[in-house]
Amino acid sequence: MLKTIKNALKTPEIRKKILYTLLLLVIFRLGCYITIPGVDIVTLESSMDAYSNSVTGMINMISGGAFSRLSIFAMSITPYITASIVIQLLGMIIPALERLTKEGGEEGRKKIDRYTKIITLILALIEGLGIYLSYRSSGIFVDESALTGVIVVVSLMAGTSLLMWLGDKITSKGIGNGISMLIFAGIVSSLPSAVVAVASGIIVDGQFSTTGLLTAIGILIGVLVLITGVVFVQLAERRIPVQYSKKVVGRRMVGAQNTHIPIKPAMASVMPIIFASSFMTFPAMIIQLFVSDIETQTGFWRVIYNLSIATSSSSVGWQYTIINAIIYLLLIVGFTYFYTYATFNPAEVANNIKQNGGFIPGIRAGKPTADYLSSVLSKVVLFGGLFLAAIAILPMLTRFTGFNTAFGGTSILIVVGVAIELSQQLQSQLVMRHYKGFLE
Repeated sequence: MLKTIKNALKTPEIRKKILYTLLLLVIFRLGCYITIPGVDIVTLESSMDAYSNSVTGMINMISGGAFSRLSIFAMSITPYITASIVIQLLGMIIPALERLTKEGGEEGRKKIDRYTKIITLILALIEGLGIYLSYRSSGIFVDESALTGVIVVVSLMAGTSLLMWLGDKITSKGIGNGISMLIFAGIVSSLPSAVVAVASGIIVDGQFSTTGLLTAIGILIGVLVLITGVVFVQLAERRIPVQYSKKVVGRRMVGAQNTHIPIKPAMASVMPIIFASSFMTFPAMIIQLFVSDIETQTGFWRVIYNLSIATSSSSVGWQYTIINAIIYLLLIVGFTYFYTYATFNPAEVANNIKQNGGFIPGIRAGKPTADYLSSVLSKVVLFGGLFLAAIAILPMLTRFTGFNTAFGGTSILIVVGVAIELSQQLQSQLVMRHYKGFLE
């Protein structure tokens, strides 16, 4: 990968794209430090410290620290991601939207993008109102008038709209997928604070701690093993051989061809974890909006709240953590199957193979091929789902050592996935330039 980056920097066209992407990422990071007008910074810091181990701390980690400062980018790009998920689900239900996605071409893609942005603004409005109503009682706003509420909500919506624009510009004129690059930058920005947290466990009150050193070494080894596993699963694929018989194309006889269908265990990437985490933390967010001082209360809603925040909080008992982990695992595996089958339809693939005169060796064309593909896909997806669940759940155990790394596995999965995608895109652009120079 280092050689790829070195060759890319030597190429003027690609170097301009890289610098353009870095400039937009710098703008994104600067925006994370611009606090919304009318916010009392001192009260905000104390309020965030009180919720650092709850769902608020988790949201702050995902947004790259923007949420703790209540900046214009506090909602990050999450409304756009949610809107994209909604469009994908609606495409499975509404036939017209499905046709627009599959057969609409460039014009259809533009319409889908327009619908996604409209839904994003609606979700940003709802989430902005939720944030304002949630923290108005905390006294973090200098003035609690209606005008302050309008400024807060409009500022949050404007920040999300600006992030959408930055993402589009990175995708069209820069390197990599814009939305993925913004998430990547937000996660990487929290790396220095994580290193400081680990280092503070080694040196405690000016004294060297052997326990802290062993814990730091264990975390380092765990991260290296996790990165290796993520790279292996991201690049792994189950290749199903397909043969095509001779056929007449125009006036020519095309010979038999051998190819394969790649089935990846991580075909759904990190989306099942995002789905499951949103599902698990949603009750806590709603309870925080409508139940005041939930941290000091008891009863049914406190039990639901503890189950919801057990993913990211070490303040709840181990019973909640175990129950939360079991539900989390089932949700991740379920969403992995759902998302994979939504993007890869065995019956449709089998029908395309049959129409083009192809077949899988030893399997009859038609329904037997579809059943075979479905059987292979279910086994591969089960492995991928369990792997994603392990990444999301196992780091939760490190919370009992004093380090809040509940979302460390998910962060590593996103960072490594984006890095692999970025490296592959750089390599493809370098190959395209070499071919272009050769043809000229």
